[in-house]
Amino acid sequence: MKLILEEFTPDSNSSFRILRNPRLSQVFYWHFHPEFELVYIEGTNGTRHVGTHISQYAYNDLVLIGSNIPHLNFDYQVKTDYEKVVLQIKHDFLGEVLNKTPELYAIRQLLDHAKYGVAFGQATKEEVGNRLKNLGILSPFEQFLEVLSILQYLGNTKDFELLHEHPVENQHNKKDQERIRQLYRFIDDNYHRKIELQEVADMSHLSEAAFCRYFKKMTKVTFTAFLNNYRVNQAQNMLLMDKNVTEACFDCGFESMSYFNRTFKKVTGENPLAFKKRYTGKLKP
Repeated sequence: MKLILEEFTPDSNSSFRILRNPRLSQVFYWHFHPEFELVYIEGTNGTRHVGTHISQYAYNDLVLIGSNIPHLNFDYQVKTDYEKVVLQIKHDFLGEVLNKTPELYAIRQLLDHAKYGVAFGQATKEEVGNRLKNLGILSPFEQFLEVLSILQYLGNTKDFELLHEHPVENQHNKKDQERIRQLYRFIDDNYHRKIELQEVADMSHLSEAAFCRYFKKMTKVTFTAFLNNYRVNQAQNMLLMDKNVTEACFDCGFESMSYFNRTFKKVTGENPLAFKKRYTGKLKP
């Protein structure tokens, strides 16, 4: 299971990339990219995993994901037929025009909200979902106008929720981005085992104390808190994939059930059994 930097290639003669029915249901595609992404899926139930947010959607979903927010493909492990449209937009596609044009205020506010991840309500999902499904038949100019119109519509609706309490941002220089990316890859490869602080400090060519200061400066949380959050997120996925609580605990690198239960509740507000029962209807120890 890798955290993948997805390379963006816009469609010919377009500022966007439109993916219609990409079939990734058998792939755990945990990835990020600089582009904004608007995802619509219809006709099935599945898991919405954006950043540290995990929840279930029923029948359809519409989510706007900000630049560099890691997320899972919305059709992961979907068994039934479905419709899916993914619209990827360059993060600077309007350039300075976005900030200088009063008429684009709603779009500017929407893209600012995208830093949190945005999920939209039922009426908005139906309206925008139908429009997204027709994007591919438009000419490049008509497509550009329609994307602006969709963003304007989403910017004006009150029918939404933010998926995180704080923005998920990446404002580091290239050296810092690569260093943090290397650490994320290391965690992704090794979260299932005990990770010594000295290991990650050595990777960054820093002392343990300097590494702790650096990591908190870059991510706004301590390394231990970040690792625990990551492990809990993985445990949630395992519970949703019908692993039992004991398996999820030890497969995610926790060394005791008591610490796992305590950490899981601190991160999510509920214990693992309650989470599993709420989403799967099963109470499997």
